[in-house]
Amino acid sequence: MMHPRKGEFFSSRVRYISLNQIRSNPQQPRRSFDEDSLSELAESIRSYGILQPLTVRRQGTGYELVAGERRLRAAAMAGLREVPCLVAQVGEEDSALLALMENLQRRDLDCWEEAEALSRLIARYGLSQEEAARRLGRSQPAVANKLRLLRLPDSVRQFLQENGLTERHARALLRLGTEEQQLSAAQVFCRRRMNVAAAEAYIEDLLHRQQVTPPKGRTTYIIKDVRLFLNSVDRGLHLMRQAGVNADWGRQDTDEEILLTIRIPKRVRT
Repeated sequence: MMHPRKGEFFSSRVRYISLNQIRSNPQQPRRSFDEDSLSELAESIRSYGILQPLTVRRQGTGYELVAGERRLRAAAMAGLREVPCLVAQVGEEDSALLALMENLQRRDLDCWEEAEALSRLIARYGLSQEEAARRLGRSQPAVANKLRLLRLPDSVRQFLQENGLTERHARALLRLGTEEQQLSAAQVFCRRRMNVAAAEAYIEDLLHRQQVTPPKGRTTYIIKDVRLFLNSVDRGLHLMRQAGVNADWGRQDTDEEILLTIRIPKRVRT
């Protein structure tokens, strides 16, 4: 893909283009538009006009919008027949990137729209996370964190969106293993009106309780020091030797593990 300099991306001359010649960008990352906000923008356009030209690119006999979806919709609401535009000399991939960049810079996207747009961009154009991050001026971990949100099931995502919970609330839920656990915890967040810190502490406590609570009918031992196990093995073999069984064991330490070899003869000495 070519990477033109800024002066090569756009025509410097503003053109007035008929609204019916401009079609929306199919790669537009924003999925929802607030009608009240659009009405306010339309009223402003009626009074003062469009202060910042839209960005379009040539597409067949007409134009495809690159950036300015809200302005385009508000202009139609305001009754304009044509709008000021800059024509960008870009292909489909750069068009998608520019549309996403504009929304990111304006902070017009919620975390779900941003994650979905990043996922589509990466899948459609075969980009790595590192490449997508570089082109959007983001860090790779920031891109990875956004994409991780898409691991949440649709039911959990819908609940979070409907109840106005934040991206960090969503990331806290990713630590839970099942959809049922995630949805239950999200409901607790809302019911108790938990801020992010409280939500993260709740998940931490939940995971701790799951770790130490044994299943019914079983006893669970939590031993963090492996030396306790080794001492138990040694005592067991010592008792076998006292009973006349010539049992022995060997130990080999590596960086990752301890390898034990236990030798127990099939015949007991007399």
